[in-house]
Amino acid sequence: MTSLTSASASVASPAEPPARFRELLASEWIKMRSLRSTPWTLALTTLFVIGSAAVSALAENDDLRRMSAAARAHEGFHVFAAFPPAGYMTLMLVAGSIGALTVVSEYSSGLIATTTVAVPGRGAVTAAKAVVTAALWTALGTVVSAGSFLVSQAILSEERAGVPLSHPGVLRALIASALLAPVCALVGLGFGVLIRHSAATMVTTAFVLVMLPPIFSQSTRWSAAVNHAMPASAWRRLVQTWEPDPHSLGYDATVPGSWAVYVLWPLLAVVLAVVLVRRRDV
Repeated sequence: MTSLTSASASVASPAEPPARFRELLASEWIKMRSLRSTPWTLALTTLFVIGSAAVSALAENDDLRRMSAAARAHEGFHVFAAFPPAGYMTLMLVAGSIGALTVVSEYSSGLIATTTVAVPGRGAVTAAKAVVTAALWTALGTVVSAGSFLVSQAILSEERAGVPLSHPGVLRALIASALLAPVCALVGLGFGVLIRHSAATMVTTAFVLVMLPPIFSQSTRWSAAVNHAMPASAWRRLVQTWEPDPHSLGYDATVPGSWAVYVLWPLLAVVLAVVLVRRRDV
């Protein structure tokens, strides 16, 4: 009699409701901030990128002191003093690596099995990872971009070479530099789902984001097309405040095309990640 009663009670008990998306977001945020290396990595990356902008601006000041008044007037705003490639290539590597680790670390530790048991909807879990990753790196990218610009302009103002936010091309460069971090982080996340192996994912992410674009020159149309399709090349074009020479023999990227690269890379990476986790076994 007791066993029948217990069986009836278990059948009558309501099933657990499926996890809501905001609960998945909270879970992914807890996973992200629980890693001790995350805050240190973000802090050191921020300091390095802003510091590289300060060093670049100091070097620009030295160059300006050696110029004549006429040459200085013709020099204009050198945008890479505010957004130096060395600093932002490092930002790309770190963002891509951390984005990949949000997935790869769960596979290597076995936590992904627990996650999929608790939440069978793997696509929703991956989408939540992408949203948290994008939000975190957008916030950091905004801080880094604004900090780089403000610090560099404060230094350049010593030589009266600083420019306001309203200067042509500055706002575009700020936005492009801020969004570079989430774009690369989501690309890394996509590679993490695709490869699921720490070393191979890191190497692939670094190769695609940083090392692959210089291989393709802009001297021929097909090579330039591949070069322009890379996030690093799109960023360089968007922070560029001068217009390409129309008589140049090379093929220059366009601003709308560069913005399209910013949209398509993370979009395709997230879609690929969602499709793969739904089709694969853990």
